[in-house]
Amino acid sequence: MATRRRNQVLKGKHGGMQLLLTEDVPHLGKQGDLVEVKHGYGRNYLLPQGLATLPSAHNLKLLELHKKRVNLAREAKIADLKALAEQIARVPQLTIEANAYLVPGVEGQPDTHHLYGSVGENDISKTLKGKNLKVEPDMVKLPGIIKQCGLYEIELHLGYEVISKVMVMVVPQKDDKK
Repeated sequence: MATRRRNQVLKGKHGGMQLLLTEDVPHLGKQGDLVEVKHGYGRNYLLPQGLATLPSAHNLKLLELHKKRVNLAREAKIADLKALAEQIARVPQLTIEANAYLVPGVEGQPDTHHLYGSVGENDISKTLKGKNLKVEPDMVKLPGIIKQCGLYEIELHLGYEVISKVMVMVVPQKDDKK
């Protein structure tokens, strides 16, 4: 029976080093995968960065406990995001005032208000935060640039494939010069 020395590394079937990934590594594997890499890559990058560890019984047990904790945290986060999506669904519509100018209609078309600037993700996020809904600008997915006054349906990608929609009404800013 062959005994393993303390610092001896298990070899894979191709002669490389076998390691257990403790984090997701792009183009290599997910957390908990047993991978085979070249010795230099494992010794000089994966092990010092804490991305992998040697596959021992103790390390496998620690990794399973860590995976359970990560899954519980993920499930709790998904539940929070679904509750946020339900709160957003209860909002009838958001109204955003923007600085606009009137463009007269041509050939019987109605007059339209064009914005001097545009309404973006930051404006929508700020309006939602004003209603105590924690939506970050990167969660707001606009179909294009909003440059006119009107009613728009905006998708919110909250994370973990939880999607909500909100109606946004862009209106011209009221003048207070009266």
